[in-house]
Amino acid sequence: MDTRQQKNKEVSSDEWYTPKWIIDELGPFDLDPCTPMAPPYTIAPLSYNKEQDGLAHEWPSTAVVWMNPPYSKKPLRAFTEKLAKHGNGMALLVNRQDNLLFQDVIFPTAASMLFMRHRVKFLRPDGAIGHPFFGSCVVAWGEECDRRLRECKIEGKYVVLNQLQ
Repeated sequence: MDTRQQKNKEVSSDEWYTPKWIIDELGPFDLDPCTPMAPPYTIAPLSYNKEQDGLAHEWPSTAVVWMNPPYSKKPLRAFTEKLAKHGNGMALLVNRQDNLLFQDVIFPTAASMLFMRHRVKFLRPDGAIGHPFFGSCVVAWGEECDRRLRECKIEGKYVVLNQLQ
């Protein structure tokens, strides 16, 4: 296994910003609990950065959530579990369905997911484009977010995970 990603500070950083075209295609959103410290644009009217700790806040029950969580193991799982319990939102995640996060949290709770055809070109804090070593997927919880994901124009494969009642 190539471990350069874990040893490379630039690649291992949690500061990878969602490209605006993804938000434009899937939004609008009410809450971004994982907003960057210096966001290049606003994703949602209500947002929490690392210092404000989106996990510590109660999320409004009607909020449609967008989440590009920190990919560090501990906060990634905590944020994803909170979104799964919230039940109304989307998360941009690393495309690694064999890990426990997918097996224990996402597959049992999410409505659907989109395996993105191309690797996302994330924005970096210095304005450069970052190219990660992995593919991405978008996971949706709730009827509205499932519909948005199903009808979006993002290239990839849409997959139903759980039938909504």
